[in-house]
Amino acid sequence: MGDKISPRTNVLLKIHTHILDLLQAEVWTHVFSYLSVSDKLSIRACCKYFRKLIDHWSLWRGWTAVLTFKSGSYTKRFWNSLRRRKVTSMVVRSPRAKDWRQLCSELPHLSSLVLEQSVMENLGFGKDFPHLERLAIRNSDVVIDAHKRTHLEQLTQLSLCDVTFPIKSSFLPFISHLRNLTSLTCHNSGTSVEPIWIMETILSYLPNLKDLSLSSKRACVYVPKRPLNERISSLSTLELIQYSDHFFPVNTMKKVPHLNSLSVFSGNDHQRMMPSASSHLVFLLNKWLQDLPKLTKLAVTRGPPVKTYVTSIPATVTSLALCSSVLSSEDMASISAQLPNLLHLHVDPRPSHLRVNIAQIPVLFPKLRSLKLRHESVPEKDFLHLHRLQHLEHLEILDGAQSPLHLSDELQALTKNRLHVGSSPRHSDPMLCECIHQV
Repeated sequence: MGDKISPRTNVLLKIHTHILDLLQAEVWTHVFSYLSVSDKLSIRACCKYFRKLIDHWSLWRGWTAVLTFKSGSYTKRFWNSLRRRKVTSMVVRSPRAKDWRQLCSELPHLSSLVLEQSVMENLGFGKDFPHLERLAIRNSDVVIDAHKRTHLEQLTQLSLCDVTFPIKSSFLPFISHLRNLTSLTCHNSGTSVEPIWIMETILSYLPNLKDLSLSSKRACVYVPKRPLNERISSLSTLELIQYSDHFFPVNTMKKVPHLNSLSVFSGNDHQRMMPSASSHLVFLLNKWLQDLPKLTKLAVTRGPPVKTYVTSIPATVTSLALCSSVLSSEDMASISAQLPNLLHLHVDPRPSHLRVNIAQIPVLFPKLRSLKLRHESVPEKDFLHLHRLQHLEHLEILDGAQSPLHLSDELQALTKNRLHVGSSPRHSDPMLCECIHQV
């Protein structure tokens, strides 16, 4: 009796089978391509047929799997599903040695790997993953023998954040073998506490480097035995997290005169800095900007008052971001006078607010194409003045979740849908270091 199917269930099964037969697999796959990851996983649990379709590799392009081994190992069926999806990007958290060996065995074709919260020795990234191009290590203690070949010559992007290199595993000798690196991030990583030599050495060893992000806290020391290459670097993007107890050298920008983008993040609240540290940061920022005649993009977060360095900003700058800095009407006018061709502006003067300054933005920066700011504490009539920016194409409201929806609709109506209004997007690239956004 218990095994009999009710007439209603039998009808539903026939309808379900008919629908499956009615649409070809290619049609289902196209329909599933519009679903979010969570929706795909829900549909996958419906039946074996949908499970097979959902696991098609075309539905998982650009997807990054996140594996946490705190609850134990994963099953063979799980690894098979990842292989069917042709997963090439992975975030691995808290792996043990046996978990690492299983990952290497099951998914040797990974091209992007993020390792978090790990304490392991003798990691053979290149040997274990011969196709690896992007590697990030965070919050980990790793031992890599700098005197052995790392088999990572094909690596193009490396990110190290809060990584400890014991004495027997030196950082700079390790990266000196990575001649094909185009992007390097090194935040709070290494064995020592002084930033002297680090930038010069990195630029000397890595001729193809285009993007570099460094913090002065616990930066590595390595004085080379041979003279450094005096070649001018082709670096185009530089990020510096500056702490008041350790400063980057005043001549930091001498080696990168062709730099296009500079971001300076102060790891300390400027208002709480010792007067000597604060004045030295002002001096450094002015000197760095004066040494960059071709700069087009500048970002300063938790920096000194804008008035202390605005006249040093090159007139070539077309993109400016000022975050967690007090901005007065006089500051905005000074920026307008210094940067008459500004196209992209990001202002977030928390904990203070722009308030009435927003109404002046169309007058001060008439050529803007993109703008990022907050709606908080700004009168609606002043906010709607932004429609007067005739060339504005993108407006990003940083506190968009709290701002009234009708404001976006009114701005789009006033610009005849020329203006795209959105909220601040979440960062989707697992390689991006979160400590930049926490400064």
